[in-house]
Amino acid sequence: MKKPFDKILVANRGEIAVRVMRTCREMGIRSVAIYSDPDRTALHVRYAGEAYRVGPAPSRESYLRIDKILEVARASGAQAIHPGYGFLSENPEFARAVEDAGLVLIGPPASAMEAMGEKTRARRTMVAAGVPVVPGTEDPIEEESEALGYARKIGFPVMLKAAAGGGGKGMRKVDREEDFRSAFRGARREAKGAFSDDRVYIEKFLEKPRHVEIQILADRHGNVVHLGERECSVQRRHQKVIEETPSPIVDEEMRARMGEVACQAARAVDYVGAGTVEFLVDAERNFYFLEMNTRLQVEHPITEMVNDGVDLVRYQIEIAAGRPLTLKQEVIVPRGHAIEARIYAEDPDRNFMPTPGTIAHMRQPGGPGVRVDSGVYSGWTVPIHYDPMIAKLCARGPDRETAIARLDRALSEYLITGITTNVGWLRRVLRQPEFVSGDYDTAFLDRAREALSAPGDGGKEDVALIAAAIASYDRERRLAARAPARSSGGEESNWRRLGRLRVLGRVR
Repeated sequence: MKKPFDKILVANRGEIAVRVMRTCREMGIRSVAIYSDPDRTALHVRYAGEAYRVGPAPSRESYLRIDKILEVARASGAQAIHPGYGFLSENPEFARAVEDAGLVLIGPPASAMEAMGEKTRARRTMVAAGVPVVPGTEDPIEEESEALGYARKIGFPVMLKAAAGGGGKGMRKVDREEDFRSAFRGARREAKGAFSDDRVYIEKFLEKPRHVEIQILADRHGNVVHLGERECSVQRRHQKVIEETPSPIVDEEMRARMGEVACQAARAVDYVGAGTVEFLVDAERNFYFLEMNTRLQVEHPITEMVNDGVDLVRYQIEIAAGRPLTLKQEVIVPRGHAIEARIYAEDPDRNFMPTPGTIAHMRQPGGPGVRVDSGVYSGWTVPIHYDPMIAKLCARGPDRETAIARLDRALSEYLITGITTNVGWLRRVLRQPEFVSGDYDTAFLDRAREALSAPGDGGKEDVALIAAAIASYDRERRLAARAPARSSGGEESNWRRLGRLRVLGRVR
């Protein structure tokens, strides 16, 4: 079959850029990278067929420069742009600019982004489509007294949320009426800083809520399918940390109902591409529409792992080229269990402060059922300017117990020296009774904070493994120093050779 595009520009960085480029390579499609100054020797730059500088370190001067990205697309001859996630992936202005430039955006149309990007508009759209939503306001409320009156009407506790975006920015839980006014002002200030829009809306707070999302695919020919759910309730400061599929609380009947509602939501906005419909689930397993992410999600690999290795990025590319979906709902049957942990360059013992710096040595895990999506390598300096996530570690097994055990084993093998990471903390999360039982909710990490601050049982084992890795690394360096300069074909020399090619020959 003829490939859908000859060349694709990936308008992102880090692990997601590398992940997209890998699918491009499998499909025989050449990839183009963009980079800021601190990312000149980043892994995604080395992996791409060619790479172009788009600006200095600040995102607003590089990865968010629509004009620069389109300039690179024209200069490189790219026919399509994959935005990854974050940055411009849900920006309707970018989607229109790509279309106006005669290029293809590998993502939904601007109209779908607009319909789902503004949260109160999305709520109204879902109500009109018959999708269940959490009780709350359908429009932003600007007057403090009006907002307080509505909160009294639906009853405390309530959630204040930014109308213009998500990710926990501009979000406040308010338990008591006397705390409402200060929380309302604080939410508006934070929303203004994050989205240049201080409007907020109110939702009823659900007791012991769980965050469950449905992965969907939709083409330009009216076909929409879902690929099951992901449980995303292990969150810190409203950011997902560990995700798993299937959810411990979702059975076949509930999965079918949630999946149909998710497809219904996608059809309501004429959605095209890969997307995620997110729900809150209460203690009685009633589910309510939360929002729709009009892009690929960070946690998409675990859906791929339980669906016979399906490649969501490949489907994104084929859909963007106008091809109809070949997946049929009746043949989509998730098998086994998969779980993902996000590896961050951060220090859990210092309130999760980012820990930029140079990775002295890194050894990634492997073995049965293990997948690592990484954007770093030994010798790479993790910059301070961007999100500190450096990799995603996933494990799959025939059941939940096996998947968790494999992830724990893989984490014990994940060795990174030179910077502090959250690897040890993640292992402690996996061993918490609430998580092991599957009976947890979005407040789980808050309740477990004290237990997670203590060293886990694997501390001595981790120290021994790190010591062994350092000793091995030092031994390799000594051997390399005594050996004549040559290209041995090993991992180190391959990357060094590839790095020279990119920096001297192809990076512009």
